[in-house]
Amino acid sequence: MQKMRRHLVFLIVPFIFLLDRWTKLLIIHGLAFAGQINVAHFFSIVHARNYGGAFSLLSQYAYAKYIFTFIPLLIIGLLIFVIIKYKMQFSKKLSLTCVLSGAIGNIYDRISYGYVVDFLDVYYKDYHWPAFNVADISISFGICLWIFVELLQAGKK
Repeated sequence: MQKMRRHLVFLIVPFIFLLDRWTKLLIIHGLAFAGQINVAHFFSIVHARNYGGAFSLLSQYAYAKYIFTFIPLLIIGLLIFVIIKYKMQFSKKLSLTCVLSGAIGNIYDRISYGYVVDFLDVYYKDYHWPAFNVADISISFGICLWIFVELLQAGKK
C-alpha cells in the first residue's frame, strides 16, 4: 500500500496528456494553419507548428526531427526510472512528473505529425514570445518548481 501511494503522483500524467491533446485537437480542427484569433492586446490563439526543439531551436535542419524525437524519449525513460526508483520529497516528485507529462504530450505530436502543435502566443507590440502549448506549460512549471524547491532547501542550510 505504501509503495502504491508513492506513485500516485503518476495520475498527473494522463490528466496533463489529455488536456494537452484536447487543446491541440481544438486548434488542429478549429483554426487553419497560421491562423490567429486575437484575445487581448498581448495574447492570441494561433496555429503554429514547431519542427525543432524549444523555441523552434534547429528547426531549419532536417536532422532536428531525429534529435528532438530520440532525446525526449531518453529523457522520458530516465524520468520514469528516477521517479520510481528514488525516494524524494513530494514537491520534487511532482516537478519531475510535470516535466514527464509535458514531454509525453510533445513527443506524441512529434511522432504522430512530425512537429509539435503550438497555439498560445504572448507578445508586446511586435515582440513575440515563441508560441507554446499545455505540454510546454507543464514542463516549465515542473522545472520552475524544482528550482524553487532547491533554492528553498539551499536557503535553509
